[in-house]
Amino acid sequence: MTPLPRYLTAALALSLMAASAQADSTKNSLITAFSTITSLEDGWEPMEFPKIDRHSRYQLTDDNGEQVVKATTDNSASGLIARVSVEPGDSLILRWRWKVSNVYEQGNARKKEGDDYPARIYVAFEFEPDEAGFFERAKRKTVEVVFGEELPGNALNYIWANRLPVGEIVANPFTDTTMMIAVNSGTANTGEWVTVERDIVADYRKAFDREPPKLVGVAIMSDSDNTGASATAWYGDVSFSLVKPDSVSYTHLRAHETLRYL
Repeated sequence: MTPLPRYLTAALALSLMAASAQADSTKNSLITAFSTITSLEDGWEPMEFPKIDRHSRYQLTDDNGEQVVKATTDNSASGLIARVSVEPGDSLILRWRWKVSNVYEQGNARKKEGDDYPARIYVAFEFEPDEAGFFERAKRKTVEVVFGEELPGNALNYIWANRLPVGEIVANPFTDTTMMIAVNSGTANTGEWVTVERDIVADYRKAFDREPPKLVGVAIMSDSDNTGASATAWYGDVSFSLVKPDSVSYTHLRAHETLRYL
């Protein structure tokens, strides 16, 4: 991530145009599957940040007969984001699969200079002004005036870490409104497809000690601007499954809309 988190937040805000106008319903604004699209413009948008001139590259490619997204990062940072509008309820399972070529020797989720990942999934939630302090609200207002968009609130980042143990949750070194969760770590499984499932409601409760608000965005990102490293990652479909209180099975939901990152 860039060492200027307020600009990252602003960049995400620019991608969330019209999100507030979407219905508060889990049946709307789901994630478009990479395996079904003909262009990355079909339900996804590039996410680029002010003051970062070198962008990671994303392209559709075939991997063993299935269409996936290939990301290449070389001392660069940018992402792809899809706009969503989902009430998480009691449980919301986020499922994806990914593969990375390598991890970063200088990668460290606890330090600003090491805040880079060959692959990450970013989940953004609606801002809750009643939970924010005065200075946080004032800072956000200033950025909103400059960029003309309402900013998202807390975020979860699911990362392929270098050294952070799997399952550990730490605050992002730039902002405690973003929590980093290691779902893969180190060189184990590099070069192999790994499937990940996370209950984002349970993770949000553990990370922020309260119930999550509406989900407003999901992004993929491979970045290396802080470490100056390079890597290649592959992302398969990202999808939701809702777990309802009266249900013993997941209701699979697939994608169908847009977003952008932080």
